Amino acid sequence: MRRTGRSIASSMRSKKSKLKKGDTVMVIAGRERGKTGNILSVNTEKGVVTVERLNMIKRHTKPTQKNRQGGVIDREGPLAISNVMLYSESVQKPSRVGIRVLDGGRKVRFFKKSEDEILDEK
Repeated sequence: MRRTGRSIASSMRSKKSKLKKGDTVMVIAGRERGKTGNILSVNTEKGVVTVERLNMIKRHTKPTQKNRQGGVIDREGPLAISNVMLYSESVQKPSRVGIRVLDGGRKVRFFKKSEDEILDEK
């Protein structure tokens, strides 16, 4: 049987994202549009990010040894990566991100609107 479409290698390739844990982002689509928050986690395989105090969902949990009480817990739900943009404090707007290679070969992310470099906390 003949396969059509993409090869297996290209479909299993990891997707890339210029967003990292701890970045400040603004939601540009959906019911949380216009709100900002810090990224708690990034899942590039599923294409989602979890943003602090945004897209709150209710999770019904059973009592366990870790959580003896159980009940309804409020927590952050995932948002699609395409619905968030990195937020530039200097311009007070969301901005696209570029990657610049410095003289020493080090790569740095920068905002396209303000040309400011994004400081990575390491």
